Amino acid sequence: MKLTLLLASLFAFSLQAEDLHPAADAAGFVPLFNGKDLTGWKTAGNWLVETDGSVSLHPREGEKGWQRYDAYIATEKPYADFVLDLEFKINAKGNSGVFMRVGDMKEPVKTGFEVQILDTYGLEKPGHHDCGGIVHGTGPSKNMVKPAGEWNRYTITVKGRSVKVVFNGEQVIDTVLEDIKMANRPNTGLIAFQDEALPVWYRNVRIKELK
Repeated sequence: MKLTLLLASLFAFSLQAEDLHPAADAAGFVPLFNGKDLTGWKTAGNWLVETDGSVSLHPREGEKGWQRYDAYIATEKPYADFVLDLEFKINAKGNSGVFMRVGDMKEPVKTGFEVQILDTYGLEKPGHHDCGGIVHGTGPSKNMVKPAGEWNRYTITVKGRSVKVVFNGEQVIDTVLEDIKMANRPNTGLIAFQDEALPVWYRNVRIKELK
């Protein structure tokens, strides 16, 4: 009996964790990539659509650093309140980031905010610059990143001044921009992925706009 109750409890917990991410057929979501080309996006970087529909960064020879803002890939359309759901994968020592509500792509760090993507697997106490954190804002409550080479999932909800991040089935951030010294960030802006001149893959990128 005790074993049955334990298994039932673990199963229920698993379902609750999965429920934090929207289902594949959840109403209101639309893909941000069409799986064929980069229509709806702009970049000077070497971002490619793979045969499986994922979008990946293939750094060119000699490219390095993160301040090549025109190499970031950004939506042509600005967004206000939304749920952004996506999967990402990096190599060992990989680095990228999901930017939201960027007001000016010439200054994405100062005019938007970033949920970090970084190879910090195994770190006990992640901070704002570790995977799952809002850079220069707040760290995740728990380190949920998988080993390099495995797919991870973010569900990021931005509504008003509120930001929530669900990372691989765990809610790791629930904050407001004013509480993390980002009161000057706009209520509407572009969504972008960072080019750190390191390979990164994104797939199943979709968005649900909130009214």
